[in-house]
Amino acid sequence: MTKMKHIFFVLFSLLLLALAGCGNNNTKNVQKEQREEINFASTKDIRDINPHLYTGEMAAQNMVYESLVINTDEGVKPHLAEKWEVSPDGLEYTFYLRKDVVFSDGEPFNAEAVKLNMDAILNNKERHGWLDMVNEIKENIVVDEYTYKLVLTHPYYPTLEELGLTRPFRFASPKSFIDGQTKDGVNGYVGTGPWVLTEHKDNQYAIFTANENYWGEKPKVKAVKWKVMPDHQTILLALEKGEIDLLFGSDGDMIDLDSFKALEEQGTYVTQLSEPIASRAILLNSKQPITNNQKVREALQYAVDKESIAEGILNGSEVVADTLIATTVPYSNVDLRKRSFDPEKAQSLLEETGWKVEKDGYRYKDGKKLALTIYFNSDNAQERAISEYMQSDFKQIGVDLKVIGEEKQAFLDRQKSGEFDLQYSLSWGTPYDPQSYLSSWRQPAHGDYQAQAGLAKKEWLDNYITALMIEADEEKRQEMYKDILTYIHEEAVYIPLTYSRTKAVHIPELQGVTFNPSQYEIPFEKMYFDN
Repeated sequence: MTKMKHIFFVLFSLLLLALAGCGNNNTKNVQKEQREEINFASTKDIRDINPHLYTGEMAAQNMVYESLVINTDEGVKPHLAEKWEVSPDGLEYTFYLRKDVVFSDGEPFNAEAVKLNMDAILNNKERHGWLDMVNEIKENIVVDEYTYKLVLTHPYYPTLEELGLTRPFRFASPKSFIDGQTKDGVNGYVGTGPWVLTEHKDNQYAIFTANENYWGEKPKVKAVKWKVMPDHQTILLALEKGEIDLLFGSDGDMIDLDSFKALEEQGTYVTQLSEPIASRAILLNSKQPITNNQKVREALQYAVDKESIAEGILNGSEVVADTLIATTVPYSNVDLRKRSFDPEKAQSLLEETGWKVEKDGYRYKDGKKLALTIYFNSDNAQERAISEYMQSDFKQIGVDLKVIGEEKQAFLDRQKSGEFDLQYSLSWGTPYDPQSYLSSWRQPAHGDYQAQAGLAKKEWLDNYITALMIEADEEKRQEMYKDILTYIHEEAVYIPLTYSRTKAVHIPELQGVTFNPSQYEIPFEKMYFDN
């Protein structure tokens, strides 16, 4: 823990004690006045929640816009479509739509509206290319008013799962389209979902009210106020003062784990953890001058004390990851060589590659120091602490690791450019893993692509993933996943750290707080106040 972080932690703990009496009374009074409105805090504004673009907060998009099917813990279930049929050749999906659905502006939801939205997505195919399903859509057909047919070029096994993702296959009111399209924006955020965006002030707040004409089970409260707060310290103080009811999210969306633990131990608030849902890892760039050597990358794998990171920094809230994707994820139960913390093995591998320790304790080769840089999102509550811990681990084997935090956009721009030695990576979790996550590896705008770009078989990898997505035979598909995951593991492009969890903190009166399969969604509609 850094000195500044320790000081804040101590002060926050003292504040909790000091305000235990008057602060809690204030909280109760505020809650009585706001039983029909959930106050949610986020460091991020909702921004542009056009469901066919990627600049808005996914949790906000999910509140307003819906899909034909929905991903659940029990698999894909009907949603805006009551049922569907798949042709024997796997090329046609016929969806029978609900007849009791309207957009919140009164426009009917029917097959024409579905086709309009799907065509709009296809008209921006380049932007959606990370999702292979977009590339496989051949035609959108209106069969009748409430029957829509999706025609594919090849059988595509994750079709239903990807239709249920938070974006882009969500449906906006035809009235909100601009010149029949959505790729250049919409004139309003209107969907069929349980919430309606009624007010938004940039970087201040957004108010979502319950959709009175919602076709499904209606929200249990009248409104959600999404409050934008600049940092986690401000959020913590607002929570104690009774100004917010709920924190929800993972990593950058959530307070640091020391504060989470303090709230848990205090007992005034309810703290919850989801099941492990995504993979936390470090990208090792295979095209950079030092990390382009497989043995160097493998040495760095052995240098990281993952157990200490999981227990010390993450307070035991996450389990150590031995593989990039957990073996519990479909198609990912592959027998891969485990690389445990072993500094001696790490040093031996570096010696083999010619990196020798000199008097200052660091390694040199041909007069050049073994110096690397790791970049992290400065908004993320955990990444700095993990980076500094790795810095200490690397020093033990003679590697000089510089730690640089960047604003989120700069961090994302660096992913796209590939200008990094090491960078943080978080898989998308269920229901994206493994198919959508692997599919994105072929997109140059993604850090995964850039980290893999120096691999001898990168072209094979990308083509093999493309073939995998349209492989109809289940057994062959399993074997192809095995080939891909084995290759990536042996090339040591990722240092798997832990399997991450979504976290929630809320006042006890707020009930019904649960987790969706996707870490990017918040099920506000299930929440209510218990007086």
